[in-house]
Amino acid sequence: MTRVLLLLLTIVTGLAGIAPALADSELRERLRHRVESLPPGELIAAGQLLQAAEPLSILYEGRGWQPIWFDDRGAPTPLQAQLFAAIDLAYRHGLVPAHYHRSTLADLLQAVNGVAPAAVDRRVMTDIELLASDALISLSYHLLHGRVDPETIDPGWMIQRPVPDLFERLAGAGQDGPVDLVALIDGLAPAHPDYRALVRRLAFQRSLNLANSREAIPAGPLLRPGERDPRVPAIRQRLMELGDFRGSEPDAKLDPESFDTELQAAVMVFQRRHGLTEDGVVGPRTLAELNTQPMQRIEQLRANLERWRWLPRELGDEYILVNIAGFDMVVHSDGERVMTQRVVVGTPFRRTPVFTGRMTYLVLNPSWEVPHRLAVQDQLPRIRADLGYLDRMGFSVLQGWGADERRIDPADIDWQSLSRSHFPYRLRQAPGPENALGRVKFMFPNRHNVYLHDTPSRGLFARDERAFSSGCIRVEDPDRLTRWLLTERAPVLAPERINAILESGHETTVRLDRALPVHLLYWTAWIDGDGQVQYRRDIYQRDQALVEALNSPNSPNEGS
Repeated sequence: MTRVLLLLLTIVTGLAGIAPALADSELRERLRHRVESLPPGELIAAGQLLQAAEPLSILYEGRGWQPIWFDDRGAPTPLQAQLFAAIDLAYRHGLVPAHYHRSTLADLLQAVNGVAPAAVDRRVMTDIELLASDALISLSYHLLHGRVDPETIDPGWMIQRPVPDLFERLAGAGQDGPVDLVALIDGLAPAHPDYRALVRRLAFQRSLNLANSREAIPAGPLLRPGERDPRVPAIRQRLMELGDFRGSEPDAKLDPESFDTELQAAVMVFQRRHGLTEDGVVGPRTLAELNTQPMQRIEQLRANLERWRWLPRELGDEYILVNIAGFDMVVHSDGERVMTQRVVVGTPFRRTPVFTGRMTYLVLNPSWEVPHRLAVQDQLPRIRADLGYLDRMGFSVLQGWGADERRIDPADIDWQSLSRSHFPYRLRQAPGPENALGRVKFMFPNRHNVYLHDTPSRGLFARDERAFSSGCIRVEDPDRLTRWLLTERAPVLAPERINAILESGHETTVRLDRALPVHLLYWTAWIDGDGQVQYRRDIYQRDQALVEALNSPNSPNEGS
């Protein structure tokens, strides 16, 4: 934990106007003795292991062991009245208030409530002092960075997060009146409107969870508009609960089991929010999503709020954001969504990694240097089965690099003798209609060798779930993205020049006018541009491990 985080309590308590010279001397000495006596990993108060022991030591030493939550007479300071409201922010943000000593603090404070300050056992006051400060330091850190270390729980998460400057954020707090501790700590969470909208959705979803389960709508044949079925009333009621049905209650004179046009419209809204084909037909997949329990959605929202806290606080004035689990790409510029496209991402066995890069150039009519792993796993079996495959698909077989590079005649190679451990060749596919990268690739250099690109295989974009690539991201409309980058965003190339290069078939590198951030993220729940919550299946099976870590009282992956 960084020293700058300690400014949260240092500044707040300094603004509260507590004079160190007047502190209760016995309480001050007990604080010093408790913190000095045990190693940081063993610092305990009221039987609770403190999470932020080292920052606590730095904090109180810097204050001359002056208490924060009690004044010089041993009476509660004004900040103590805000303590539980501040801790309960954890629940609002999808964290667990119990992880911040809430119940222990409640018991201790109830025991001293109404007792004359001079009569309160200073050992109990010491416990309260340390527990309260530990709770808020830990919660503050978790709202800033996340409670779970992303690289431990999710090895595919590789985004570096700069440390927010708390001093800049807090230096002006309280100058115009009493310190609002709740507002200060709540302000440490991401301020992005999409994060705050997800927080509101979590509150709404919890309001639906009046019972831990609800009766499942029975399975049955496909249910199409215009048909009648005894399940229709239950489907209508479920969609009303979720806010997707905006029609009127069916007229009592009409058949309540009739699948009318209002219900069809609601089903299509629901399907859109869950990444399903918007056909208005209730089939097995739509029914499965309708039967998802509210608690499952709550946990899904909590997992994705944590992923937001892992991100840098500023994504940039303009950027490309690819949501791997959502199979889509959104281009943002000056606060506006200027483009949304479908994408194809890595399979569960060749996952697209999560990271941030900077797009710096495009390659028109790219050749494809096949990665060694794909050459031996994918291409070698095809070549063995059909030697004509290489010529038909435009592949060259090469050995060596640079001046030592040699082109090898495929007929001179004993392909049956080659294997994954013995493949001394390289495969390069020339530009052309069969090239796996299509007519353009969008480069943001990274150690994963992942990029955006065109594809000759267009049929996959019609699928609801599009995890079919070897890790790179295939873009539905690369021509639209190319023209935005090179013509609309900045006058790098005129449209006629772009067309001429593409028609020439020659591999051509074009540098961007300025680098563009590219964020490859993994969200299974988010708020779209229309303010609607979107849910997707967890294709890489990452949510459950993250929720378990969030729920663990002593998660080994904590960021603090």
